[in-house]
Amino acid sequence: MNGVGERGDGKSFTWLAKRQSPPSAEPDTSKPKKPEMASFADVYPLGEFGRPSLPEQPANVLITNATVWTMGKRGRMENTDVLISKGKIAAVGKGLKAPSGAVTIDGTGKHVTPGLIDSHSHQAVSGSVNEGGQAITPEVRIADVLDADDIWIYRQLAGGTVAANVLHGSANPIGGQNAVVKWRWGALPDELLVAGAPEGVKFALGENVKQSHFGSGGQPSQRYPHTRMGVEQLIRDRFRAALEYEREWKSWDKSGIPPHRDLELEAILEMVKGTRLIHAHSYRQDEILALIRVCEEFGIRIASLQHILEGYKVADAIAKHGAAAAGFSDWWTYKWEAYEAIPGNIPLMHKQGILVSYNSDDAQLATRLNWEAAKGVEFGMTEEEALAAVTINSAKLLGIDKSMGSLESGKDADIAVWNGNPLSTKTKCVQTWVDGRKYFDVDEDRALEQTALNERAVLIQKILKDKKPATSPPSGVPAMRRPNEIYLHSCMEGVDNE
Repeated sequence: MNGVGERGDGKSFTWLAKRQSPPSAEPDTSKPKKPEMASFADVYPLGEFGRPSLPEQPANVLITNATVWTMGKRGRMENTDVLISKGKIAAVGKGLKAPSGAVTIDGTGKHVTPGLIDSHSHQAVSGSVNEGGQAITPEVRIADVLDADDIWIYRQLAGGTVAANVLHGSANPIGGQNAVVKWRWGALPDELLVAGAPEGVKFALGENVKQSHFGSGGQPSQRYPHTRMGVEQLIRDRFRAALEYEREWKSWDKSGIPPHRDLELEAILEMVKGTRLIHAHSYRQDEILALIRVCEEFGIRIASLQHILEGYKVADAIAKHGAAAAGFSDWWTYKWEAYEAIPGNIPLMHKQGILVSYNSDDAQLATRLNWEAAKGVEFGMTEEEALAAVTINSAKLLGIDKSMGSLESGKDADIAVWNGNPLSTKTKCVQTWVDGRKYFDVDEDRALEQTALNERAVLIQKILKDKKPATSPPSGVPAMRRPNEIYLHSCMEGVDNE
């Protein structure tokens, strides 16, 4: 049967109760036995590293004597304190005094940075990330399918990442609406959304869109378009259709039947009017220029060119248009249209005055965005410029820099604490705070891991205890272990397989 539970913060959630065995015909007069699973914690999310409630938000937190990367006008500050009050940055400076009852953290030898922001993610999406049934799908929304139980939320917090731009996939010239989220592990899906973040849509160019080799036997798919020029024309056509849609509504005199409401064209019209951002998956220079020119025909500024592998070739045009660039650090040659990418792409665009950001596009990569940023130093960026590409620049790209991305008074207390220089591969994140709540602590993580291992051991022992002995095979037939027996044996022996 289903039930309703309550988290520690008062929010309710439902679960599927364990099926109960039918009562015995004879009454059990023996002493009641303590359930074997009674020691297992009731947590949300229901899985490893869940918690019975959201982390508390202390009234005041003081981090003392740390190296603070403000990512603002004050730059990097040595032997500096950070005061957090009610989930906001209250002050950054030397010799700050902790209010009565404040949580105090000794930052000696540690580095404090804004929490990292991933400008291109597909994390925490329930099911497929693409709506591939047709080429134009801005009516669908990532916010409707967020999966707050995704364990990678916790893992990315463990790497200092606090927020992300969760995007629709790249199967469509005009895809679905994005969701800008904070990784509030243990919150419900709608509580992940960043309030006030500008809404946007994912565009895409290139092989993923024209799908000329996606059909069976190397034949084209049955969906238009099949060429790059077809992609360009389809986007132009939809912009025109949105303006015509607007004219239809303006000409309706409120009498008679109103025009048919079209959610697809409404979203596209918002882009044309500049109230909805465009984040465009892009690789080749010719396609980048084509999209810029189409958008400029309609007075549209592209918010960000994502991946932007050949951006270094047309950096002057991108800078003139005013688009930001969110790219990989060193992914290239993984398919034909990526063959002319270079690892110095982002630093070269930065030198041309483009707002640049390093993105992950990958669950694992998002757990070490600081290392991705560090690669920019090899190609001429300063350490602060490199770290900006995963903090304040990402916040500006997403339009959330008034509340996030730097350690300045009044901004949200989204903070990562490191045991060394955050751009070193020897450095680990030891604490991650979101809205003044501690969502990750390396010492607590070790305790949670041990708890999970203990629960796993109890479950394995229970399964082995309850398992019925295998029937002897007929004469001449070799005995074989069932798959679950092989798995359990490997768990007990500490090996991956036999």
